[in-house]
Amino acid sequence: MARPKPETFDKKKTVAENRRARFDYFIEDKFEAGLMLTGTEVKSLRAGEATIAESYAEVRGGEVWLVNSNIPEFSHGNRNNHEPKRPRKLLLHEREIDKMTGAVERKGMTLVPLSIYFNSRGRAKVELALAKGKQAQDKRATIKDRDWKRDKARLLRERG
Repeated sequence: MARPKPETFDKKKTVAENRRARFDYFIEDKFEAGLMLTGTEVKSLRAGEATIAESYAEVRGGEVWLVNSNIPEFSHGNRNNHEPKRPRKLLLHEREIDKMTGAVERKGMTLVPLSIYFNSRGRAKVELALAKGKQAQDKRATIKDRDWKRDKARLLRERG
């Protein structure tokens, strides 16, 4: 019998975060995926240099790829340095890939990376989300809720 996956991921050091994703999408389901990286990419990540703001993931031929993520070249690298915006393969279980493929094809969902981090074992991981895009009115409602929570906290602080 398979061991159940923990609800929260073991994040020791967050390298890059896509804060805009929670505003632009309804997050349905989250997955933890490993990243296939070269040596200089790992060194750049450990230095804290990466952006995933405009990146996304796609399923191609039964494999999941992280597209348009930027890990800049390592400053002390030689001629064997990596390409900054190359597609990177994500490591997932076949069952998870099948679930993602079905959701993307049938329900019109998107695979959005939420963060890149190192776990307690020192492995680079990506927090990947199955998400559905928000309309403009949904975004306005999110802003309204966030403002109300801020005002409510301020009122409670003043009176409490």
